[in-house]
Amino acid sequence: MEGTRKRQARPSGWFSTPPRPLTALDEEHAREEARTLAENAGEEGCPRLARLLAEEGPSARFLGAVFDLSPYLRDCARRDPQALEHLFDQTLEQRLSALTAAIDAAPFAEENSESAMMALLRRLKREAHFLIGLGAMSGEAGAQKTVERLSALACACVRAAVDFLLLDAHRQGKLALPDPARPSRGCGWIVLAMGKLGAGELNFSSDIDLIVLINPNAPAVTDPIDAPEIFVRLTRRLVRLLQDRTEDGYVFRTDLRLRPDPGSTPLAIPVEAALHYYESRGQNWERAAMIKARAIAGDIAAGENFLRELQPYVWRKYLDYAAIADVHSIKRQIHAHKGHGEVTVRGHNVKLGRGGIREIEFFVQTQQLIAGGRFPELRGRGTVEMLGQLSEHGWIDEEAAEGLAEQYWFLRDVEHAIQMVDDEQSHILPEDDEGLDRIGRMLGMADGKAFAEAFRKALHLVERHYAALFETAPQLSRGLGNLVFTGDGDDPGTLETLSGLGFERPSDIGRIIRGWHFGRYRATQSAEARERLTELTPALLEAFGRTRRADEALLRFDEFLSGLPAGIQLFSLLQSNPRLLELLATIMGAAPRLAAIITRRPHVFDGLLDPHLLSELPNKAYLAERLETFLAGGRAFEEVLDRLRIFAAEQKFLIGMRLLTGGIDADRAGKAFSDLADLTIAAAFDAVHEQFALTHGKVPGGRAAILGMGKLGSRELTAGSDVDLILLYDHAADIDESDGAKPLAPSQYYARLTQRLIAAVSAPTAEGVLYELDLRLRPSGNKGPVATHIEAFRKYQRSDAWTWEHMALTRARPIGGDESLCAEVREEVEQVVGLPRDTRTIRTDAVKMRRLIEEEKPPRDIWDLKLIPGGIIDLEFIAQSAVLSGKCTAEPRPTRTDAVLANLAPDFADAQTSDDLVAAHRLYMSLTQIVRLCLTGPLDPDDVPPGLADLILRTADLPELSVLEAHVKETAAKVRAHFERLLRP
Repeated sequence: MEGTRKRQARPSGWFSTPPRPLTALDEEHAREEARTLAENAGEEGCPRLARLLAEEGPSARFLGAVFDLSPYLRDCARRDPQALEHLFDQTLEQRLSALTAAIDAAPFAEENSESAMMALLRRLKREAHFLIGLGAMSGEAGAQKTVERLSALACACVRAAVDFLLLDAHRQGKLALPDPARPSRGCGWIVLAMGKLGAGELNFSSDIDLIVLINPNAPAVTDPIDAPEIFVRLTRRLVRLLQDRTEDGYVFRTDLRLRPDPGSTPLAIPVEAALHYYESRGQNWERAAMIKARAIAGDIAAGENFLRELQPYVWRKYLDYAAIADVHSIKRQIHAHKGHGEVTVRGHNVKLGRGGIREIEFFVQTQQLIAGGRFPELRGRGTVEMLGQLSEHGWIDEEAAEGLAEQYWFLRDVEHAIQMVDDEQSHILPEDDEGLDRIGRMLGMADGKAFAEAFRKALHLVERHYAALFETAPQLSRGLGNLVFTGDGDDPGTLETLSGLGFERPSDIGRIIRGWHFGRYRATQSAEARERLTELTPALLEAFGRTRRADEALLRFDEFLSGLPAGIQLFSLLQSNPRLLELLATIMGAAPRLAAIITRRPHVFDGLLDPHLLSELPNKAYLAERLETFLAGGRAFEEVLDRLRIFAAEQKFLIGMRLLTGGIDADRAGKAFSDLADLTIAAAFDAVHEQFALTHGKVPGGRAAILGMGKLGSRELTAGSDVDLILLYDHAADIDESDGAKPLAPSQYYARLTQRLIAAVSAPTAEGVLYELDLRLRPSGNKGPVATHIEAFRKYQRSDAWTWEHMALTRARPIGGDESLCAEVREEVEQVVGLPRDTRTIRTDAVKMRRLIEEEKPPRDIWDLKLIPGGIIDLEFIAQSAVLSGKCTAEPRPTRTDAVLANLAPDFADAQTSDDLVAAHRLYMSLTQIVRLCLTGPLDPDDVPPGLADLILRTADLPELSVLEAHVKETAAKVRAHFERLLRP
């Protein structure tokens, strides 16, 4: 009888089939998580789940591993164990169908308040999200099924929110719905899904991209004149209903920036206005975006009719010159990283990085635009489906289609795993072994090494097919044509070829190239060098032509060439290494600052020859090892300083190149630039101290420490940042002078030592400047001594410092000098920052200081991201005020602004506010890193090099500068609103 009861108790739902085994990072922790959930399940009325977890069978071990690997899924299970209890009676598919039905019914619930709707949608979405994640980790659903489920969930939530708002408008008499039982019919409100949601390929923690249109003449509209205002208000409420964070979380973050001209159009646009925009002003990226557009909510029939009317705009029957230019413009945004050497796994961006998801998607869209006008079969939304169609119609071979499809789904699985850890919209792999182990095990692999091997193999396969696809795709233009640069005059055929390649002043370009061939530069004086350059010229011209400001790129290359001592080696390298040629063209076309660096110091270009450049993360250990090797041969003081300058210039350049090519993101670049400054300034200080001691000896018991402040302290340096420092010292109490041939009093000793450090780092030599130093953040600013005794520092910070000085101290970090004093300084900074303070005073002082900065240094324009209202300074002041008020929950306390903003105490800022601030900081720093890397001055949107525009847009993952400008304005307005609310007393 006992055995019969056990057999009868066996689950019939999802738990009836054991999931695939998963290996936890920490088996004991996994068992503990399962035990904790078992107790929780018993308390929450889930007896079957409690028994299953207590028995420690395959399902219990699987769930324990899930909760060990994914804190997000663990928290979902703890919050709602009933979600798992349902799976004893239902399969995942059945339960997800039931949840979808509940979402569809939500607008018609008896309790119709907006807050009740928000809470209900969030609870239903959270359970569905949890189950979809569980399906992915158990192997019940592959990547394709997972994206379908996520997309269906998002569509249901948007549809329900729209229906709820329509019914609410109907009850208030603002609309007269023809059939309230089916609110969307004839309502005049159209919601189009774009991007991954439109294609049915949503990722686990994705935003949803929407375009909202209105039909003022729809049956539900009582007054066409009032319709725009009504629907704009409804759209604003729709966004709030879906994305505002509450105690129940959020539904989906919602993005409306893909609408026509987002900087100057309302959130909801009349259909006629949208059609007119696309037909008269629509751009190539908007054509590509519209491939995936799909009506998902509101008046579906009207939405489908709009998309039908738009088809001639998207799918052009004949490939005229404008269409070819469109396609080439899109292809210029894609960089086939052929021959770039090894690919890094740590910190790799699965979406935007080399061999990533975006490369496959862009290629498919490009080919669709080329051929979709003539072949309706190529007009589908799905990436993998269209790979099959491209193969079937002979545009790509079967092996490429199958290989790319397989790797596409593998990369989507990796993307989901990254996002399932903490429900963060990230596409970047961890940088540490444990993080990679976690991702590998979430995918059912043995460990991080197995994952890294599979991942690297996938990226290389994508790269190989991707580069080959562009080589073998049907050519849209004929061969290069004439390229004759002999004699004194212009060859008409050559001028035509140069114009076709994108050069606006072909005659001037021809004259410059003839100068090369006449041996007017040292690099082209030998016959062999000129011969190599002649062979290289066609590839050079093609590469520069692709930069979209070809004349400027070639002129910068000409200046680079004029300074080279010899050319044979470079020309041979460029000829045999297409990677270098593409990188050189990118620098010359998009990055005037980098172009100036290699023009002044051609030797930094040698660093690009390292085959491991893009596979090594430039972390502190990596840089320290290389610095030690580079300094090993330097003996004389001046030689050490020059070597430091050479090393720093080369490494800044190489960090910049990694950022430029997508090898690292802006966050990692900021850390790398800061680590480089730490190491080189500390090395310069050691050299200066050693040299200084030859004359003045040392102070008995003396110790000195360098305190990094500002962006160095917060590890957010850019390529062009100055460095803020404070030098602190200590010595035995009874010492009056140093022990050298020319003794100095301790205060005088360390003041002169600091001045020597400033000269060693900031004085220009033949190798330039190491860093511009700023010591104005020291106690008493410019009026105080350049070096400060640790006791004077303590006294000043505790008795005399202003609020802004304590705010600055929240970013302070010792970077070099005596280790014991560094530890002391670190502890002192923590104590000062942690002193009890009047919160109201901190906020008042912060607001006053921000107002003063606005008056004295107003922003130039919206691109002055540091100074704009709602810009970087606002974010820094919020973070610093929070730290001083004890409202940062992270331990140990971070100095990075984004880390503070991500850990704001709930009684200071709610989760939605924290998310907004972190997203804004990420956007601003991503743009700032690229702009400071490439330009020596401010960004002028009317004169930005097109290659740089492409880089900026790739960094922001947006299609057009006008869209980015609208996004920056919207972000700044949101940050300023939070600033006012959080800091106004």
